[in-house]
Amino acid sequence: MEEVSTDEAPASIGPYSQAIDDGRKVYVSGQGPVDPESGEIIGGDIEDETRQTLENIGAILEAAGTSLDNVVKSTVFVQDMDNYDAINGVYQEYMSEPYPARSAVQVEDLPVDIGVEIEVVALKD
Repeated sequence: MEEVSTDEAPASIGPYSQAIDDGRKVYVSGQGPVDPESGEIIGGDIEDETRQTLENIGAILEAAGTSLDNVVKSTVFVQDMDNYDAINGVYQEYMSEPYPARSAVQVEDLPVDIGVEIEVVALKD
């Protein structure tokens, strides 16, 4: 088991790794719309938040030697299910067919004030 870490994605805000590589799969911790350079939550709408979140995930996967094309499972945590369609629109731009298995759940709160958090599992090439 190996920790994956990159400056191209936000640093963890607690006692967890950006991702763990077990040699076959990469498990990416929940990511949100945080600018990796400033450490600040990006402004804008839910589409902007989703884009930044997926960019962060992509950077972590790249650091682990894989990509969004190899995601097999994702979980999307949404603060407001009214944003579900908008999140899906952006998600579809980043994920390729066959789309990963996925769960989407509405949550009351997230560790920081964001509208979306996504975690993924990806295969190694």
